[in-house]
Amino acid sequence: MKQRLHRVIACLALCALLAGMVPPASAAGGFRDVPDSHPAAEAIRRCVELGFFQGESAARFGVGHSITRGAFVVAASRFFGWDTKNVTKTPTYSDVPADAWCYGAVEAAAACGALSSQSDTFRPNDAITREELAVLLVRALGYETIAALAQDLATPFRDVRTNPGYIAMAYDFGLVSGGTRTHFSPNEPAAREDVAVILMELYDKLCAPAARSIGITGSEEGLPDLAGYETVGISAGRLMCTGKPAVPTTMEAGKAASLQETVHQAGAKALLHVVGGPTALNGDTDETVAVLVEAVEKGGYDGLMLDLEKLKIAQEAAMSRLMRALRLALDGKLLYVIADAPAWDGTVYEGYNYGLIGENTDCLILRIASHKDLSGNVPTAPVEPLEEAYYALGELRGIIDGDKLALLVTTEGSLYLGSREAGGISQAEIRKLLAADGAKSYYSTRYNCAYATSVYEKQDALVWYLNDRGVEARARLAGLFGVTRLCMGNLNDLPAEMPET
Repeated sequence: MKQRLHRVIACLALCALLAGMVPPASAAGGFRDVPDSHPAAEAIRRCVELGFFQGESAARFGVGHSITRGAFVVAASRFFGWDTKNVTKTPTYSDVPADAWCYGAVEAAAACGALSSQSDTFRPNDAITREELAVLLVRALGYETIAALAQDLATPFRDVRTNPGYIAMAYDFGLVSGGTRTHFSPNEPAAREDVAVILMELYDKLCAPAARSIGITGSEEGLPDLAGYETVGISAGRLMCTGKPAVPTTMEAGKAASLQETVHQAGAKALLHVVGGPTALNGDTDETVAVLVEAVEKGGYDGLMLDLEKLKIAQEAAMSRLMRALRLALDGKLLYVIADAPAWDGTVYEGYNYGLIGENTDCLILRIASHKDLSGNVPTAPVEPLEEAYYALGELRGIIDGDKLALLVTTEGSLYLGSREAGGISQAEIRKLLAADGAKSYYSTRYNCAYATSVYEKQDALVWYLNDRGVEARARLAGLFGVTRLCMGNLNDLPAEMPET
């Protein structure tokens, strides 16, 4: 299981989405209407080489011409690798009969949810509009639920009246832009060259080389193979301020040194992982910096991973001062910071100036808010719901470069006995629950989070947790924002696989 999960983390952009792609076609040279100086020339060449769609003729690509809805769905079917052969023999749309040239692609798109079934017509020969293109791509990526929620979020476009959530997501992913800063022109036909640019942008995001991963550990027991990890935080300190700042060690020096050696042998950097709460910032900034830097240097670490959680607005100034001072004092050593992310529906912590933190750190690791609610008597407590990850990354788009961001993946689940919250539960305990007689496991596509019912200490139990499928979903979403790193919150207790049901 751990090897499988590690492969998931090491391939954060997840090219599996494109595994069904057709073989490359002939090169795109020879289009008289696509000079090398054309802004879309490279995207057109690659799009044709990859076989997504061709020119209008051998000599002309059709720059400036619109693309029909039928032609775009055919291109999308090639891009996403949809099975266009084994489709229903009963047409979904009255104007796309079984002998239509685009029938297989249209039915495959409808079957996977990329097309809406609200109408009995498809209009295959109409030009696809910019709005329709955005909607189809977001649905094809599987984000219909988030798009429905996102319709209430602010959008920069004043001319968007329908499907605002879909357009907002496509914009956040960098797939579409407006004609101006405030106008999207949703009803304008999408030009063929624009489609090539969009498909290649998405292709590059989904197939971007995976960055090395991040993890946190407090023990060598159960530690997985660390090959491919960029940095590993060793949980060995706590920042406290009871009159004077101090960083008492929480791990024996010998054990910490042994862990460092293991991390270094894997080719990764070993950071001192220090945790603390809001009161840790009560001391003098210079004194706080001094004790943190001393702990790093005395312990022989390659840098600091600082986690100060649940900071309110009153702590923002102190946190900002600490970031500026630490950057200078660490003198070239790495500085990673874990911060509570902007929250959509969870608890909001406003003590983090994300832009300033991003400027002064090597990596900002975002702790995503979790939900806890009751649906009747059934606890609904997804761990770090995907919509919260989307919201956080969207809020920070344009503020911090994606290559300086990472998502923190919580390995601990949420346990409920009856409808009563019973606290956190380790992945090892979750695996015991899943192995018990009568246990049933599920996967919520609404939250992209696993949950299971079982018996725990002779009581009916429900547990929400992240498994490798949930980790993959978060890695894929992050990749669409240009964020290619995850930080596993506990390398000694990695998520379980989803049992077949």
